[in-house]
Amino acid sequence: MYNHGAQAYQRTQQTTANPRELEASLLIKAAARLQSVRDEPDASREALDEAITYNRKLWTILATSATRSDNPLPAAIKNNVANLAVFIFSHSMRILSEPTPDRISTLININANIAAGLRGSAG
Repeated sequence: MYNHGAQAYQRTQQTTANPRELEASLLIKAAARLQSVRDEPDASREALDEAITYNRKLWTILATSATRSDNPLPAAIKNNVANLAVFIFSHSMRILSEPTPDRISTLININANIAAGLRGSAG
């Protein structure tokens, strides 16, 4: 019963949230998935792959949206988002080749800080 109500609330929240809040929520979700893998000593390779893939897909969407020619963001911010996405993609490959808690923490911290900025709160 509770789970059904929580899911309904989440669907409503997603359809009524402004784009910045939705992006922040998705970044936090990706960070939580990465943190779950980092904090679980017996996490499977599959769990790591899924968390990294989810994060990469999210950043692909964010970067593509932010850098579109019709996006009203200033050019400097568009460039920063693009450069950050390139870093995330290359860092993700390093994690997949040699997973360490510190490397995973880097992605967690980036997502958490960007989400905080989107929400207008301190990281």
